[in-house]
Amino acid sequence: MRQNQVMATPSTPGAATPRASTPRARARAQTEAEILRIGREHLATTGPAGLSLRAIARELGVVSSAVYRYVASRDELLTRLVIDAYQDLGDAVDAALESVDVTDFAARLRTLAHAVRDWARSEPATYALLFGTPVPGYEAPGDRTTEPGTRVIRALVDIVEAAWQARAVAELPASTVPASVSTDADQVRAAFGVTVPDDLVVRTTVVWAGVFGLVNFEIFGQYGEAFTDVAALFDLQVTVLVESLGLTKTS
Repeated sequence: MRQNQVMATPSTPGAATPRASTPRARARAQTEAEILRIGREHLATTGPAGLSLRAIARELGVVSSAVYRYVASRDELLTRLVIDAYQDLGDAVDAALESVDVTDFAARLRTLAHAVRDWARSEPATYALLFGTPVPGYEAPGDRTTEPGTRVIRALVDIVEAAWQARAVAELPASTVPASVSTDADQVRAAFGVTVPDDLVVRTTVVWAGVFGLVNFEIFGQYGEAFTDVAALFDLQVTVLVESLGLTKTS
């Protein structure tokens, strides 16, 4: 299945390679890293459905049975690639935000959106693994993928919460929120430890879906030949998303 992001914070972190403290452990970690590197390269040529541990073994120069000592199955390899990709995307967003004024919330949201687009353009095959066509027969284990998969959402929610706390959210026309959505908003606030009101929770979901929807349209060629300057288009679209939240800069 597609690795959809979920507005929740898991109790179990994504699997990570333990720190290699012995020569044997370091060698294992190096081999596992090499398997992931080759796996990501194969994503670009065969797609996730065509991943083959036998093909990876050939490129490593080992018999196929040797690879199974490091990766139990194709699904396990996909899970590791999903986690690795989510972490890579999260790192790219965090790095981009480091240089932006923490009180300029509109600029921080713009930066987050552009960081997602830049990463997707640099890693289209890996992005497609996360947000493209579901892999037939594959179901990602939520206990391992939810935490890394929500890093960008967490960064987005943190920007909105910080703006709300700083009273740097312009007053916008109120929307009527049904009781069922308000109940869901309570769960979102509890999961992320935030205080934003229902209406702002809803607007944040619009931005979340908007950023990834816009990137998907570009990466998967949904615009066709309708627009020649997709970078300028994306910038204008992000402006609309920022304005929908009413974010401002604190004085």
